[in-house]
Amino acid sequence: MALLDFLFGPPLRSDDDREERVGPAAGIPIFGLDALSSAAYGPEAALTLLIPLGAAGIAYIFPISISIVILLGIVYFSYRQTIEAYPNGGGSYTVATENLGDGAGLLAAAALMIDYVLTAAVGISSGVGALISAIPSLQPHTIALCLGILLFLTVVNLRGVREAGGFFMLPTYLFVVCLLGLIAIGVWQVLATGGHPHAVIAPPAMPAAAASFSAWLIVKAFASGCTAMTGVEAVSNGVKAFREPAAKSAQFTLTIIIAILAVLLLGIAFLVRAYHVGATEPGSSGYQSVLSLLLAAITGRGWFYWVGISSVIVVLALSANTAFADFPRLCRVISQNGYLPYSFSLRGRRLVYSQGIYVLTILAAILL
Repeated sequence: MALLDFLFGPPLRSDDDREERVGPAAGIPIFGLDALSSAAYGPEAALTLLIPLGAAGIAYIFPISISIVILLGIVYFSYRQTIEAYPNGGGSYTVATENLGDGAGLLAAAALMIDYVLTAAVGISSGVGALISAIPSLQPHTIALCLGILLFLTVVNLRGVREAGGFFMLPTYLFVVCLLGLIAIGVWQVLATGGHPHAVIAPPAMPAAAASFSAWLIVKAFASGCTAMTGVEAVSNGVKAFREPAAKSAQFTLTIIIAILAVLLLGIAFLVRAYHVGATEPGSSGYQSVLSLLLAAITGRGWFYWVGISSVIVVLALSANTAFADFPRLCRVISQNGYLPYSFSLRGRRLVYSQGIYVLTILAAILL
């Protein structure tokens, strides 16, 4: 019993539920980590598709990012309405069930559940991949590192929503501050030099164009860049985790997450074009992430670079927490409608839906 108290904390009473609910400050790292971390790979995904255009491809990243942010805004207003109309959570599953019937609802539920399992596995593996690219000697321990992070996230989430939020606040806000600081420094340098900034460490020269411009290539780059929108549905699935008035708190949290993400996407796209930073071929010997190249170009490889890169690596690995926040809550709503065992709707010793966490951990571990 003492070991369980040490790992997960002492049991909570059901009437402690209100104290366990979170406000926007903790809600952003709990439900927004997946969305915010996508700024680290969304622009790079689009730029990678533009490599065949050579240096000319970089010019298209800003209009593509504007298009993605417009789409993000449409999705944002949709989810604000969902939160207000369906304050008990469930997101797309609840909306589809009540408006289109059980079949459509279960299809949405299946898609969401698969998405959350993949979010947990891919988030952890991408973070470990970034770590190994920085420290290649860790390569033989890849699986152990992945499973270790998965176990750590499981224990943290079993300790309760409020404790999980407190733990993830520091890495989340450090990541946001580093990227906003990078954008502020970069934009200031661009304005101070009349639009022709000097890179502290010049990015690699782009290869010669191997293809000509085509609308299809731009559409593919846009589609790849839309990975930056992953995770934006998380708040609408977890409305019941917020303090009263829950719907208003959830809407405010969603607004902050979307606003930060939009600034990050547009800022990175603007600076990528200003500093002529293109994507390098994934898997090649000279591969560096776009954020690594951008940090080096704007600030060099001093302390800010290493703090920024470290925050990116940590946030990528911890972005899997969004799945832990939402998968159990989605399972609860589905079980209350009789399509999963009722035990998924029962809360554990720390007032979290433990069975959903266990299932997510097992499925993510199998994938890893």
